[in-house]
Formats: sequence, structure tokens, C-alpha cells
Amino acid sequence: MSHDVVSPTQAGAAFFDVDNTLMRGASIYHFARGLAARDLFTTRDLLRFAWGQTVFRVTGSEQPDHINAAREAALAFVAGHDVDDLVSLCEEIYDETMADRIWEGTRALVQRHLNAGQPVWLVTATPVELAQIIRRRLGLTGALGTEAENVDGVYTGRLNGDLLHGPAKAVAVRELAAKHGWDLEDCSAYSDSSNDLPLLSLVGDPHAVNPDGDLRRYARTRGWRVHDFRTHRRALKVAVPAAAVGAAVGAVAIRAARQRRTV
Repeated sequence: MSHDVVSPTQAGAAFFDVDNTLMRGASIYHFARGLAARDLFTTRDLLRFAWGQTVFRVTGSEQPDHINAAREAALAFVAGHDVDDLVSLCEEIYDETMADRIWEGTRALVQRHLNAGQPVWLVTATPVELAQIIRRRLGLTGALGTEAENVDGVYTGRLNGDLLHGPAKAVAVRELAAKHGWDLEDCSAYSDSSNDLPLLSLVGDPHAVNPDGDLRRYARTRGWRVHDFRTHRRALKVAVPAAAVGAAVGAVAIRAARQRRTV
């Protein structure tokens, strides 16, 4: 675990990933579990959604079939639901089951930037509505997330644009920095995943937080700061089963998508 003191400057901003960086596990999955507990989500729906999220997070997310499987799962999750209803439920579920999943160590990193007068933004593949709730609860500046289309306040099952993932995060942050006049060399970014290397490489002060193996190795070769707030046992419990399940589930999700296309 890194105990390096972060000394941010006031010139730039700080960008934080959410899942496994700021919060233990996948934030949208915690929300889906909350809906299941309220009988608004079936066990089958929850498993299908978890599978899509797992393959998206763990098993070669840059592959088009994997991204499409995750995209289909996410869209099926929100389609036909009222936006205001889901946002209200999300606020309840966050307070009940998600707030205590925030990593205290990452929260301290966030607070150092806020104390230095820097804007702090969440940049996540999580739906922007959920990202905004986390932002408000933690007193952050802003949040960028995946945007699901809605018409007359009801989700259509389509996205506005693409998933905010991988290179798309770097594009969004570059545009945000240009809008606000931030020099990216003065900015910081934090993530747990090698999928976010485009974002981390974009700023002058990149940090690996609870990193996967690829990101840890890359960070060490570049001299980036590494923060691991997991115990060794917890890191193994979280990482190893997820990778194993993700590999199996990815194959199932991809086969199902291909079968639908051939019908």
C-alpha cells in the first residue's frame, strides 16, 4: 500500500474512475442487487447483467464482441424504466448499501485534491445518473458517465453515443479540459484498470489504485504512484474469482449474441 503524500497543484483537475478505484466492486451491480432485493429485478436478470459486467471489466474488454455483450446487458437493464423512478431508487440503494463500499484510502486522495482547491471529476463507464449520485454524496465537482437515451422520461434501450470506456474516457477528459482551460500536464488521474491507460497516460500525474496486474506492471515501469488499499487476501478473493467467472461468462454472452444474429 502506498503512503506517498499527494501534493496537487491548483492549476489542474483530478479524474477518478469509480469501480474498484473509488468503490469496492461494480457500482451498477450493487444497484442491480438493490433492485433485485425490491423484487424489481429477477434473479435471471441479475445474473445476466452480472455476466455482462464481468466480461466487460475483466476479460479482454477491448474486443468488439465483449464490448457488445456488455452493451446489450446494460441496455436491457434500463429499457422501459422511468428515469425519475430509477434515480430515486438509486439514491436509496446508494445510502443503504453502497456508501460503505467507498475505499477510505481513495476518499482521502479525493479530499486532498478538494482541499487544494482542485476540481474533482468522476469518469466512469457507469451510467451517468448513478455517477452523479455518487458525485453529490461525496461533494465532488462533476461526473462523466455512460448516457442512456430516454424519451419522455423513459429509457429507450439505446445509448447516447458509446460506452464511456477505455479510449473514450481519454477523449472525454481532453474535451473537458479544453472547455475549462486545464493543462493536462497539471492534472491527475486515478484508475484500477489497464483499460484506462489512455486516460492515465493523458495526464501529468497518473496513479494506479488497487491495480490489476497489467496496470501494476505498467505503472512500475513508468514510475507512477501505486496505491493498494486491499489486504493481500482480499485482493486475491476479488481478483481471482472475477477473472475465472468472467472468462466463462464472456463465452456464454458472446455465443448468445451470435445466435441472436443468426436467427
